[in-house]
Amino acid sequence: MPIQLATDAVVFGYQHEQLFVALVRRKYPPFEGHWALPGGFVLENESLEQAVWRELEEETGIKINYLEQLYTFGGPGRDPRHRVVSVAYFGLVRPSDFQIVAATDAAEVAWFDTKELPPLAFDHHHILDMALRRLRAKLTYEPIGLNLLDPQFPFGDLERLYMTILDQPIDRRNFRKKFMGFGILNELPTKAAPTDKGRPGKLYAFDVAQYHALKEKGFLFDIK
Repeated sequence: MPIQLATDAVVFGYQHEQLFVALVRRKYPPFEGHWALPGGFVLENESLEQAVWRELEEETGIKINYLEQLYTFGGPGRDPRHRVVSVAYFGLVRPSDFQIVAATDAAEVAWFDTKELPPLAFDHHHILDMALRRLRAKLTYEPIGLNLLDPQFPFGDLERLYMTILDQPIDRRNFRKKFMGFGILNELPTKAAPTDKGRPGKLYAFDVAQYHALKEKGFLFDIK
């Protein structure tokens, strides 16, 4: 039997200072009843990108414009039916932007905290681990937060976003100094509600044009 080509999607979600991943419960063998990454076989008349977008929307209801290619997984035995090579993609979204719903060969779909994962089908734990490492590395060369935070936000929300993804504390003073130096945040005249100390906090917004320019150019952000 010829080698078959598939795609898998690792969709991370950031919300309430937690990092989630979208998983589907398989309806059919192999691994019937197990949780897995959304994905499936590439059809004859579609590209890899079209396949991963279609499978993601069909199995979860999530429709996004961009997923980054992660890696090609092709070890023998990764699928008990036959030899399958899977091209994995990953992305980061805000779960509240989507109404997830299971369809096709998915019996259920849910967001799982990346720290509390169920056993996964196939080699999907390996795929997910690699995607997490890539996402954390991505923070050092591309800004994030534009579509994950509110349009206006206190700087602390940005710090917590980075700490959640990195899963470690950061030097907050150093982080603020370096991040503000990129010129992609505008301090707003409006203030946040008073804090516990009784002082209204500053609010910020991304300079969208500068954000996309820096994202396109790339930047070196040594997070410590």
